[in-house]
Amino acid sequence: MVRWTFYIALVLWLAILVGLKLLVRPPMPVSVLMIYMTLSTLGILVFVAANEERFQAFVAPLRSVFEARAPKAVQALVLAGIPLLIGWGAWLRTAPSWDAPFEPRVVHPEPPSAFTSHGKRIDAAALKNPLRVGDPAKLAQYTAEGKTIYYQNCFFCHGDALAGDGHFANAFTPIPANFRDVGTISMLQESFVYWRVATGGPGLPKGATPWLSAMPVWQDMLSEEDIWKAILYIYEGSGSTPRTWEEEVKHDKH
Repeated sequence: MVRWTFYIALVLWLAILVGLKLLVRPPMPVSVLMIYMTLSTLGILVFVAANEERFQAFVAPLRSVFEARAPKAVQALVLAGIPLLIGWGAWLRTAPSWDAPFEPRVVHPEPPSAFTSHGKRIDAAALKNPLRVGDPAKLAQYTAEGKTIYYQNCFFCHGDALAGDGHFANAFTPIPANFRDVGTISMLQESFVYWRVATGGPGLPKGATPWLSAMPVWQDMLSEEDIWKAILYIYEGSGSTPRTWEEEVKHDKH
């Protein structure tokens, strides 16, 4: 068995590579694969070098090639294969990519200081949900009406459970917001959500690009009150609470 050390080591190395490439799911990143293969290579070399007889058997086929004692076909294959492999590796590192260039995306773009909704110019800083003021029973009624508005207009994209997994969700890039994610509406004031809903994707500032939001301009289809009602339900249905100006000021101080 010792005399076959080189070939056993080579087969073992290839088996590890094939196993990591084909059997591990989901596929691991190339950088992680390189780490595992480097560790595997070092492990095999340490095992081979730990015994002098095994080490000599390992290097014997290599010596026979470089000392011109191996068959001519083997010599040609090895001596031609080494520069070809190096060239192939260099080409992989420098070849142009057909993938779309990376475009950083702002998750929560900064709203404008003022915007137009339903023909009125609105001061974003002073905007509050008017339906939250007054009788709590009315608030519950508005929220129930907002649920109907949501399921008539929004759930096709944002999903039955408000998790951004509606019927059409996977057709968009980026996919619709998951309102159950603590990093979405829980981090936002209702005025921000109103601005996003009312003005949609076309209302995003240039600083928010590339965004490619598929959000419709809902002020063209829903009244101001209906948008506020839908927002009430979005917070209620997702188990979230709007961020307040007091929280915003506290956050800025920190």
